[in-house]
Amino acid sequence: MWKPVILLMTIVLSLTGCSKKVEPAYEQPTFDVNSANAIMVNLTNDEVMYTKNEDKKVYPASLTKMMTVLVAIENMKQEEMLTIADYTQLYADNASMAGFLPNDKVDSVDLLYGTMLPSGADAAESLAVNIAGSVPRFVEMMNEKAKELGMNDTHFMNVTGLHDPNHYTTVTDLSKLLAYALKDPVFSEVFTTKRYSTHGSLKNPEGITFYSRLFSKLATPKFKGGEILGGKTGYTPEAGLCLASLATDNEDEYILITTGGPGDGNTEQTNIIDAINLYQHFLSQ
Repeated sequence: MWKPVILLMTIVLSLTGCSKKVEPAYEQPTFDVNSANAIMVNLTNDEVMYTKNEDKKVYPASLTKMMTVLVAIENMKQEEMLTIADYTQLYADNASMAGFLPNDKVDSVDLLYGTMLPSGADAAESLAVNIAGSVPRFVEMMNEKAKELGMNDTHFMNVTGLHDPNHYTTVTDLSKLLAYALKDPVFSEVFTTKRYSTHGSLKNPEGITFYSRLFSKLATPKFKGGEILGGKTGYTPEAGLCLASLATDNEDEYILITTGGPGDGNTEQTNIIDAINLYQHFLSQ
């Protein structure tokens, strides 16, 4: 009579989570992670390998521009000539710029690279105005895309990532965005490019050369166990140092999103240090 009772209790304990705790599939790091928030995902099997405050509300800074570029790609014509918007206010806001000149006509693809590599707010707003007619309408498209991707804790207020208390997300939501966006060949190409030169235009006849902010600050993309393939940096005082990156161990591909890293653009790049340390830890296991 006691055997069925014991069996029943065992089943109940298992179902209520009182059984032995399941250990993580990967050995978790014992070193300190500088960033306040992080999530690492294996893109091959969608397995979450590491998290830290992954569902806490954060400000994305220029990681916003991943959504800007994605929505632009999905709504623009390839090789279309677009007009650079007036960006006087962006200078007043101390936004990062790619170097395009107002009212110049440039190739739409050049604006994608100008938004991603040097994090140009001039390029981002020009994409928005040309594609949607206005920045606010383009932001609506970004929020619609976020909803479609299940980014339920995200709300955009602009296309640049300049601080706004109502412009927020989580690193979990950003991982959903990046995992989806990397499936697009154009986005993937832009995201992983280290250097790009634009086509010549009337106001920039020799074109402009952009360098990835990530690779410009990275001594080497290689680390024990793999290599960083691409990424997007971000920073505002409220967001801290941020980084969305892609890496490989020559078999699988992985993404890592971090926000809230201490420091700024002139200090030790704790976002990049975290990426190297976490990738090396997990990919060398």
